Amino acid sequence: MQRERIALVTGANKGIGLEIARQLAETGVHVIIGARNDERGRAAVDDLASQNLIVQSVRLDLVDLASVEAAAATIREEHGKLDILVNNAGIFDFSDAPPSSASIEAVRRVMDINFIGALAVTQAMLPLLKKAPAGRIVNLSSSLGSLTLNADPTSTYYSQRFIGYNASKAALNILTIQLSAELRNTSIVVNSVSPGFVKTDLTGYGNMTPQEGAKLPVRYALSGDQTGVFVEPDGMTPW
Repeated sequence: MQRERIALVTGANKGIGLEIARQLAETGVHVIIGARNDERGRAAVDDLASQNLIVQSVRLDLVDLASVEAAAATIREEHGKLDILVNNAGIFDFSDAPPSSASIEAVRRVMDINFIGALAVTQAMLPLLKKAPAGRIVNLSSSLGSLTLNADPTSTYYSQRFIGYNASKAALNILTIQLSAELRNTSIVVNSVSPGFVKTDLTGYGNMTPQEGAKLPVRYALSGDQTGVFVEPDGMTPW
């Protein structure tokens, strides 16, 4: 009998993270909601439980390495492995701006969570992913992290100059490239997925619902056809 698949979705107490958790749970995956705040994590669990979905939550603060290690220990003790890691947690700081005027503190916060935090979680969870028959890592990226599109004056993203956010997603893409190469002889696949322009608390506006935006990350969390790619709903995105 195939063992139940276990997934950790960071920042999953609201927005697209909560929807990713919901859609994974609907396929029978046991989902662990990573939330910085215990109360919000429990509220998300209650929300999904009201739909007859079995999930749990764990405290996970990406800038608190002790909480990251504690979360890994909890998953190891309770499940012994991790099949899916979705690095969804991320922030946008409205003090971010073009390089000449961005708040250095804002850039530091964005990089610390969007890239360094994701790296810390990935390192902590890798031993558990290696115990799974086929590990999956999905890094929630953005087309704003594409160096090609940032440099293309004809791109709609060319004028979106947020040095902290864009650089954090470009760095996350480097994580995908290097980690997929490092793990090429294992059963773990790693991909960057841009869900599209989703309206959430982070963006405040967008042309996609969280339900629509969650579909592509969920697809890559469940499949293992490719590794080391950068995709969005319209297809492959240039690095």
